[in-house]
Amino acid sequence: MKAQDLRDKTPDQLRDQLASLKKEAFNLRFQKATGQLENTSRMQAVRRDAARVKTILNQKAAAAAAEA
Repeated sequence: MKAQDLRDKTPDQLRDQLASLKKEAFNLRFQKATGQLENTSRMQAVRRDAARVKTILNQKAAAAAAEA
């Protein structure tokens, strides 16, 4: 996931994507606990993607606060 792609999205779309990433992270943790996780690198990728989304959301919020 590229940061530029995220910057083109609206805050509502970003919140939806963050929610889906959190669900995926939960499912991956559950799979790891039960021994069913095959692609362990996906856990790190999902965590980083969620962090990217949060960063972009915070940047958009700061920009909106600066304009007002």
